[in-house]
Amino acid sequence: MSENLHWHKSSFSDDSGGNCVEVAHAHRPEGAAVHLRDSKQSDGPTFTVEPAAWSVFVAWQ
Repeated sequence: MSENLHWHKSSFSDDSGGNCVEVAHAHRPEGAAVHLRDSKQSDGPTFTVEPAAWSVFVAWQ
C-alpha cells in the first residue's frame, strides 16, 4: 500500500495482548476508504472497506 496512513487504536487497548484493531481513514482520488489492521501486526495485512460499511459496523449493537 503506497498511502501514508495515520493509524488510530482505541484508548481501551493496552499492551496486555488483547485482540485490538487499528483504523486509518484515507481520502483517495477514487473515493474514501477505511483501512483496518491487527494492532499486534502493524506490518501485516490490512482490510479495506468503504466508509458507509464502516459506519454500519461501528453503529451495530
